Amino acid sequence: MANSPKYAGREAREKLGLWRANRFLFWRRLTQLSILAMFLSGPWLGVWILRGNYSGSLFLDLIPMSDPLITAESLATGHLPNFTTLLGAGIVIALYALLGSKVFCGWVCPLNLVTDCAAWLRRKLGIRQNAKIPRGLRYGILLMILIGSALSGIMLWEWINPVSAFGRALIYGFGATTWLILAIFLFDLLIAEHGWCGHLCPIGATYGLIGAKSIARIKVIDRARCDNCMDCYNICPEPQVLRSPLLGKKDESLLVLSKDCISCGRCIDVCAENVFTFTTRFNHSGE
Repeated sequence: MANSPKYAGREAREKLGLWRANRFLFWRRLTQLSILAMFLSGPWLGVWILRGNYSGSLFLDLIPMSDPLITAESLATGHLPNFTTLLGAGIVIALYALLGSKVFCGWVCPLNLVTDCAAWLRRKLGIRQNAKIPRGLRYGILLMILIGSALSGIMLWEWINPVSAFGRALIYGFGATTWLILAIFLFDLLIAEHGWCGHLCPIGATYGLIGAKSIARIKVIDRARCDNCMDCYNICPEPQVLRSPLLGKKDESLLVLSKDCISCGRCIDVCAENVFTFTTRFNHSGE
């Protein structure tokens, strides 16, 4: 029972308390909802903090931010974006290259709310069947999008981009987007655990490459503390990134250095033995 995904985090809640077992989840949700509120403050209250959407926006009508994948698609089609778009993409790339691995996916992306909900429901319902989809497929999809955009002269991904579509729907109202988001929810719930984010999403692949050498990292404090309860594996959206730091050889790094880690901190939350912590990629020492 202790190793069942259904009860992941229960021991941490009982031993460390509700707040300690959910603190990073709380801060992530607060961050995601705060960013959404900054988008909504304009159309709802007339106070424009973030003007635009998740594809491209202006912060306080001054600082541009552009989706790097959309910018790369535009360049692939042979169309040079305007200076503001290029500057916005540069700012976003620099920011996420310095922060943690795939911070956008874990702390900003609105679709993460949907996929996390599907993962939670999947655990509670005890759904164990899982389609075998290579995790590297998302990088292949990213490459195909760029090649397809170059050959067709069309920004192909923007026809179906569920992240920007969901962001616009949250800000301006749902329509046909409902079916797209429902399809992703059901795919994650019934077909593949963390299927969209963990196997298919080219936006996540883009941020994985951008943040591959980023500073903030999760670290295994002491491998000897681990009691093999499997809670971290059951809760982590990218559990393969934990194997080397937890189970690697003595000379292997205790840092989670994989570009696929989304820096969500849930492994820290649900570990009753305090095995994990946030640190920097420069902290290689163990206890």
